[in-house]
Amino acid sequence: MTDLLQAASMVFTFEVLGIVVAASLFGLFMGAIPGLTATMATALLVPITFFMEPLPAIAAIVSATAMAIVAGDIPGALLRMPGTPASAVYADEAFLMGKQGKLGLALGLNVTCSMLGGVIGVMILALFAPRIADFALQFTSDEYFWLALLGLSCAILVSGGDPLKGGVSMLLGLGISMVGMDSVSGQVRFTFGSYDLLAGISLLPVLIGLFAITELLRSMSSAEKRQPVVTPEANGMFTGVASTAWRYKGGVVRGGVLGTMIGALPGAGADIASWISYAVSRKLSRTPEKFGSGHPEGLVSASSANNAALSGAYIPALVFGIPGDTVTAIIIGVLMTKGITPGPDVFAEQGTLVNAIFMVFILANLLLLPLGLLAIKGARRLLAIPTGILYPLILMFCIVGAFSTNNSMFDIWVMLAIGLLGYFLMENDFPLGPLILAVILGPIIESNFMRSILKSNGDLMAFVDRPIAMVLAVCALLTWTLIIANGVFSGRRRRMSVPS
Repeated sequence: MTDLLQAASMVFTFEVLGIVVAASLFGLFMGAIPGLTATMATALLVPITFFMEPLPAIAAIVSATAMAIVAGDIPGALLRMPGTPASAVYADEAFLMGKQGKLGLALGLNVTCSMLGGVIGVMILALFAPRIADFALQFTSDEYFWLALLGLSCAILVSGGDPLKGGVSMLLGLGISMVGMDSVSGQVRFTFGSYDLLAGISLLPVLIGLFAITELLRSMSSAEKRQPVVTPEANGMFTGVASTAWRYKGGVVRGGVLGTMIGALPGAGADIASWISYAVSRKLSRTPEKFGSGHPEGLVSASSANNAALSGAYIPALVFGIPGDTVTAIIIGVLMTKGITPGPDVFAEQGTLVNAIFMVFILANLLLLPLGLLAIKGARRLLAIPTGILYPLILMFCIVGAFSTNNSMFDIWVMLAIGLLGYFLMENDFPLGPLILAVILGPIIESNFMRSILKSNGDLMAFVDRPIAMVLAVCALLTWTLIIANGVFSGRRRRMSVPS
């Protein structure tokens, strides 16, 4: 009880509450503009978090991300243009509901079910994360090696599309993570004689370049003139929402639980959670033929799942220091710059901070209702901002953010180079998730591998001489088997589909 009271005293201050509201409004703005993702919003907040304490910094990122996901539903319902990838799965349903005169109901369901799903995710996070952390205290370098390797492998498995392209993306990330001096031997690698690369490539310029610059380039290359839209009247927006949500309450709960579980898988994230939840909802529905025609059942389940996945992604991030998605990868980077290393020890040494993070999650999700209503009322102005004004402002934030990492012009060039690389990969259907996870997990895999090798005098059997390590090794081997099998079957299907 004492820890909870101390956590509440940390959260309910003018500074933290003000940052939560300001970051939420920023997230609403970013999410409501098609092409500007929640990850880009997070990346742009990074430079500002350098001047904050750990809790306000996390509060800003958590609030902006949750709001950006919800705001992404607005252009999907109005223009059939999802603001974020997580909103893409049910954009057609919401748009068609608007055509049927149910636009207020569609947006009301989006906001309400996102809030409910987020609360479910936070409850699961708060209930199970500390227990998992107690278990994780038994881990040594052997277990952390297999766990990080398993997370990297899962990123390829769930990245979708061609597993070979996911593997290439992962190898590129590992190559970036190996630049600089080896942490154990001090051997210089891949610096090409550049002193700027001796310390390695900083994580934050990579994150900003890979998501903000890449998305900016993609948006600019496909930018179209948007026609003014009629913003739905706020009056009556929640009419029928309670009865509809209650009718599909099973889908709301299922979406929340499923989204949390999927979000906890490294590399999965809200995008995959919403797609899988929509597919499961359609499979279990009594009226699957109505899906795709403006039916609210799939919308309810998917919008609940995408916000729950945001909470689920913090389970591996806080417990093991392994990012569950790109947003938690950024948060791990922010925490490490403030001298806090995520892992099971955080729950023992920083228990009050962890409880405060949980409270910020609940607060950010509860704010979805009033601020979501505000975003819908202001949708016309947000969607009418000329791209000629918007994109230069975003680029300016990116440059300032990259420079502020180490006060180095070199980091700006790194950001731009990584942005161009990310644009090339995305245009050729290479997933970015395995790349960024490899950048984060590469040093973890290497350092724990070297520790285990040194303490066992080179005996590789030491990696599986403990029960937990053996179980994780078997899981990793099974994952690799699934990846190879998926690649083989995908190749056979492509060959069979090609006419002779």
